[in-house]
Amino acid sequence: MTIFSKIIAGEIHSYKIAENDKFYAFLDIFPLRMGHTLVIPKIEVDNLFDLPDEYLAEMLVFAKPIARAIEKSFDCNRCGISVVGIEVPHAHIHLIPLNNANDLNFVQEKLKVTPEELKDVQQKILANL
Repeated sequence: MTIFSKIIAGEIHSYKIAENDKFYAFLDIFPLRMGHTLVIPKIEVDNLFDLPDEYLAEMLVFAKPIARAIEKSFDCNRCGISVVGIEVPHAHIHLIPLNNANDLNFVQEKLKVTPEELKDVQQKILANL
C-alpha cells in the first residue's frame, strides 16, 4: 500500500481539495508554490502511462476545475501541470500555480509551510472550486 493509498483511505491526514469515485486531489505538504496540488487515481498504478486509457482521460477532466480554482486563488499566469512520479510509486500529476517555467523546477528548494498555512490554502482553493 503506497502512502497515497493510505491518504485516500484516511489513514494519513491530507488537505483534501476534491474527490470522486476514481480520483483524489490534495495539497502537497512540501509545495513548490502555495497551491501546489496533487491529483491521484484511487487505483495503485506506479507509472501514469500504465493507467487504463479511461483513467488518463478522466484524470485531466477531474483536474480541470481544480486548476481553474488554483488560478483564481493565487497570483499566477496559469496553473501548470507536471508528471514526475519518482518519489512515490503511485501515478500522480502536480498542479502548480506558475508565472514562469522555473516555477515547475523540482530541483529547487520546497517551501516550508505550517499546517495553518496549508489550511488557509485549502480554504482558498475550495472557495473557488
